[in-house]
Amino acid sequence: MRGLYFAYGSNMCSARLAERVPDARAVGPAQLPDHRLVLNKPGVDGSAKANVEPQPGAVVWGVTYEVPVSDLARLDRYEVGYRRLPMRVYGAAEATIDAEIYVAVRTTRDIVPFDWYKRLLLAGAREHGLPVSYVEALRALPARSAAREAGEAS
Repeated sequence: MRGLYFAYGSNMCSARLAERVPDARAVGPAQLPDHRLVLNKPGVDGSAKANVEPQPGAVVWGVTYEVPVSDLARLDRYEVGYRRLPMRVYGAAEATIDAEIYVAVRTTRDIVPFDWYKRLLLAGAREHGLPVSYVEALRALPARSAAREAGEAS
């Protein structure tokens, strides 16, 4: 049995998600209405990670994946500091999709993502053909330099 997962952070990048859940299959771009993307989730590495917050009129773009339901618990182990929630997103031609999404348990305003993390956001957005204006908004996000270490969690 397979479930649907909406990725809006580094897991938009298929290669990144495949490291975590090898049997995930991209369904396509989708949007989460009335939310905004923020980089306010503290990562275990001391940098900021992506999160979503309610904001009327805003839209968060991401990618919907089919994931074996048995692998969602596996993905939970990578998504430290997030809780998985059911949420409605919209795919092509405004198709309604009920998917799982990760939302930060704790947030902060005083950290910035690493450059490698921002590159994953951009790679995933480009890979799945998200709107150019959204890719440009991702490109404008702040980042700080750091070497990526093996096994870093979200």
